[in-house]
Amino acid sequence: MLEGKKILLGITGSIAAYKSVHLVRLLVKAGAEVKVVMTPAAKDFVTPLTLSTLSRNPVLTDLFDGQSWANHVMIGRWADIMLIAPLSCNTLAKMAHGQCDNLLLATYLSATCPVVVAPAMDEDMWHHPSTVKNLQLIQSFGNTVIPVEKGELASGLFGDGRMAEPEQLVQYITDHFFSAKPLAGRKALVTAGPTYEAIDPVRFIGNHSSGKMGIAIAKELYRQGAEVTLVAGPLHTAFSANGIKLVNVTSASEMYAACEEVFNTADLAIMSAAVADYTPVAKAPEKIKKKEDTFHLELTKTKDILKSLGGRKKKSQVLVGFALETTDERNYALGKLEAKNADMIVLNSLNDAGAGFGYDTNKITIFQRDGKEIRFDTKSKEAVAKDIVDTIITSYYA
Repeated sequence: MLEGKKILLGITGSIAAYKSVHLVRLLVKAGAEVKVVMTPAAKDFVTPLTLSTLSRNPVLTDLFDGQSWANHVMIGRWADIMLIAPLSCNTLAKMAHGQCDNLLLATYLSATCPVVVAPAMDEDMWHHPSTVKNLQLIQSFGNTVIPVEKGELASGLFGDGRMAEPEQLVQYITDHFFSAKPLAGRKALVTAGPTYEAIDPVRFIGNHSSGKMGIAIAKELYRQGAEVTLVAGPLHTAFSANGIKLVNVTSASEMYAACEEVFNTADLAIMSAAVADYTPVAKAPEKIKKKEDTFHLELTKTKDILKSLGGRKKKSQVLVGFALETTDERNYALGKLEAKNADMIVLNSLNDAGAGFGYDTNKITIFQRDGKEIRFDTKSKEAVAKDIVDTIITSYYA
């Protein structure tokens, strides 16, 4: 899969840099052309001579070497993928805030290829709020983060923060970037986030959906080759389109209109948004003043987007809905599958730990029209998105 691929490996100042030696060997053995760029601090952990010998290319470390200038723009354009492994806490912070004080960062900021990072740091650093925020920021820029492992750390502690092993890194980039694209040529519609139903100019009816699940699904569909349109309500997480067409909406009626427009030409649609079931009959033109002890608000049902799409779904189209339940989950999911004329329903229950609104994880069960019922353990929402998309591919596009 990596034969002839151009891999730009960035190495930062971390004890995990010793693994980069083996990583380069694996990449070259797999047939990739590898070029290495290092931060000055990385040279304290592994020598450029070792890496240049194994990669069969000069190792780049400085913007200027006294005789010539390293063209970071062309380096970033040369690669099919840039892999930064290990990614230190320091370089992560610089990437998150656009700093550019060494060749690796200049190359990163100039790269036109996908960028994948494999962090490595001690557990307390990994869980620090600033690190969590910085990871969210670089992901919002379109970068991919390979999760850390739990294990023995340089401090002698045992916990989260250990960089994934070289074999895992090679497998990850192969699977996610250089494997076959089974959805190539397919058009996909995804909805994400909540809808806000206005009461007056400053108040609304809404819910706690962050949009993380829908974003993860849209990104996974795109990685699998689909042309993706994401119709998103007000998102609680930063998102960079990075090849995905983003349509921002606020209300249920706006989301309905956007979906109606896109669905006709879509091959598959995944409705993961938490659309409000009711909206105020009338929106007050001015802010409602607090005068009475009680306040009565008349509501009316919103358009049922999933049911509407299911009612005009063609045989060639695949329609997937979501069900977030608190009681009698299985029966409600099966009922929704039938009533909405969907091909699949993805059930998640608020009774499961780590599932539902706001979490970075989810736990799902997929119900299909052919009677299949597939249960998955609690996973990151990115991993859940892959499970959902893989199930769709296996069931309808294999």
